[in-house]
Amino acid sequence: MQMSELHYLHDIPSPYDAHSVPLDTPLTGPPPARFKDSEVLVAQYRTNPAAIAALVPEPLVPISDVVMVQIGRWGDVAGMGANTQEVNVMVQVEFNGPNGKVTGAYSPYFYVDSDRAMAGGREFHGQPKRFANVQLETREDLIVGTMHRNGINVFTATLPYKSKPCDISEVSKRVNFIKNINLKLIPQIDRTRGIRQLTARDFTDVEVTECWTGPVTSRIEENAQAPMYRLPVLQHLEGYYWKGAFSLVGGVVLHEYEGTPTPK
Repeated sequence: MQMSELHYLHDIPSPYDAHSVPLDTPLTGPPPARFKDSEVLVAQYRTNPAAIAALVPEPLVPISDVVMVQIGRWGDVAGMGANTQEVNVMVQVEFNGPNGKVTGAYSPYFYVDSDRAMAGGREFHGQPKRFANVQLETREDLIVGTMHRNGINVFTATLPYKSKPCDISEVSKRVNFIKNINLKLIPQIDRTRGIRQLTARDFTDVEVTECWTGPVTSRIEENAQAPMYRLPVLQHLEGYYWKGAFSLVGGVVLHEYEGTPTPK
């Protein structure tokens, strides 16, 4: 092999410049990311407040008994591909920090069908993403979102097809999905603490082409590797279906966990 045939090696970044590994084919890219041709089914229901509190880490404080499950299909995301689908389970929380109170949606569970989406969410935002088979579709006069794992239909949401038009602002009245808060844990290889943070990121430059609301149903099947059953459905609330585009441009660190916590 002639040296001239190795010219492509100059395109490989150094560890100081790389955003992800492998160095020559990074699994994730740096922000910003524009999510185009997106559609989202939102299911909301009431659950036991104690069930939410058990899954929310301190110093976050749960402030509602509502669970929001967002089943999204991202039709076009540069660098990630087309038709990536996910299920984001969120509860409303408050963080009282040095710069005042922050209200947002904490994600105890998050499921995706793409390795790139999973790695980016976990490594960058700290989202608890795991693999699952997610599908968002219209079946006659019904919008249906499903999440399967281990051959089990773990979650099913149904919403009448475009029943009543509404404004996107209504979607965030119970749970502020625009600001997503996550617990970012990246341990060190020597078993020292590593990164332990609460992070937050916002949807920005949101462009909504249509938004609909109606009565929604949520059904959960038990699965030890996808334990959404820990947030049982006690009362169905309203649901939403919207289409549009938005950007993710990074985020902020709300809280750094330092030292050893005081025993309770």
